[in-house]
Amino acid sequence: MKAADFAYARPDTIAQAVALMSRDDVDAVALAGGQSLMPVMNFRFNEPDLVVDLNAITELCGIEETPGGLRIGALTRHAELMASALVAEHAPLIALAMPHVAHPAIRNRGTIGGSVALADPAAELPACLLALGGTVHVAGANGQRQIAADDFFLGLYDTALEPAELIVALEVPKPVPGARFAFHELTRRHGDYAMAGLAMAVEVEGGVISGARIAGFGLADRPVRLEQAEAAITGFAPGDAQAAANAAASLETLDTHGELNASPQMKRHLAGVLMKRVLSGL
Repeated sequence: MKAADFAYARPDTIAQAVALMSRDDVDAVALAGGQSLMPVMNFRFNEPDLVVDLNAITELCGIEETPGGLRIGALTRHAELMASALVAEHAPLIALAMPHVAHPAIRNRGTIGGSVALADPAAELPACLLALGGTVHVAGANGQRQIAADDFFLGLYDTALEPAELIVALEVPKPVPGARFAFHELTRRHGDYAMAGLAMAVEVEGGVISGARIAGFGLADRPVRLEQAEAAITGFAPGDAQAAANAAASLETLDTHGELNASPQMKRHLAGVLMKRVLSGL
């Protein structure tokens, strides 16, 4: 299959892109890396009138340290994230996740903004953003705004983005002293979407876990905070076997969604297995 006919525009600024996306007379879509958009268009699941190519907008590029954390431009490629010393230092959870993202050809084109905007429930980067308590910076016809990751993912491929809004950047806070991170996923083959995965950020004070954010992916219709598991490990030493068992047991009632590779029951089982693995490695 090939995509239906469409018009093409390549703006130079965010303002130009927003103006094109806001036109009432056309159905417009934004093109970043195109790793998800182009297959969907080729299968004609989406037949837009206009494709707005964002790749000439330098404002959307770059990784920079900020006073409170790390700001990552929406057009930053997965391969750039993987190679970045700033990401390794200030967002180590993302660095841990990157080798699990697809394959080199896709990492060379795919972007962090595209992954977060698509909000695939089995994707790694949305879960990392949620586990880190990150922020999504967006721009639209009414100006720019910020959306907390906790409020961004609404459902299956559904986000808090308004029509014609674009992701400009993602921001994650710097790790506090004593912070530890873990990432693990289970797939049928390396590079496949996860049947189940966990992204974890914990704070350790006085030898015990004082706070935790655990995001599960591949489990439901969006990346989800596993708050019962977070509570189960708080107050215990990292790697405590009883805490890990309690956290895994808390997932037995998790509302999971089955798919071709695994039933809801299997998803819960896999999430429990992963919970014990990631906690044992903290």
